[in-house]
Amino acid sequence: MDEVFEQLQDRIQHRFRQVKLLQEAVTHSSYANEREEPTADNERLEFLGDAVLELCVSEECFRRYPDADEGRLTKIRAKLVKERSLARLARDLSLDTCLRLGRGEEAQGGRGREALLADTVEALFGAVFLDAGFEAARTCILGIFEEKWPADAEFADPKDYKSRLQEITQRLHKERPHYTLSGAEGPEHEKVFEVTLRLPDGAQFLATGGSLKKAEQAAAQAALEHLGDPAD
Repeated sequence: MDEVFEQLQDRIQHRFRQVKLLQEAVTHSSYANEREEPTADNERLEFLGDAVLELCVSEECFRRYPDADEGRLTKIRAKLVKERSLARLARDLSLDTCLRLGRGEEAQGGRGREALLADTVEALFGAVFLDAGFEAARTCILGIFEEKWPADAEFADPKDYKSRLQEITQRLHKERPHYTLSGAEGPEHEKVFEVTLRLPDGAQFLATGGSLKKAEQAAAQAALEHLGDPAD
């Protein structure tokens, strides 16, 4: 088991000062219940790790997707930390081979149960947090999730023309489109905003709307049609 733990620490890029925390993180309650001597299981670490993981992923979502609203940020986070995603992560780390399970749980295929694997990942993050603090846990989590972050466009609403346009211009020109408020007319309750959109290649589009956001969306829609990506 020592060699297995060594390999796991290599995979997560964290060396435990308190190896007992790592042992506890991979100990299922079924194993602890079968021991004659008192043995801690990973349920408390799972509780803690769930909170640490959510904070780290939320912070990184906020940083990575500056144009995403709360709804889209919530969807991105949910996809990353849902049970199936965490279970897949556990298999990627070969965490399933490190589990300490009771005989009954082992016989019933517990090593392959997604809920159990997801809980163990969270317990592992809780263990890293207790072992070395938040920054160490954050570094560990972001390293493990490095290739897991989705493209912003995957979560764009079909009518979110700005996000669709940004994804295209980033891919083609490595730059974002630029929006400028050209003017606003009318009384406060019926104001019409005029926006000028400039693409990285110099093309410009003028649009109006009942709010700045609507005017920008209309300009982005026009730009998409110009680029051959018709709006839905």
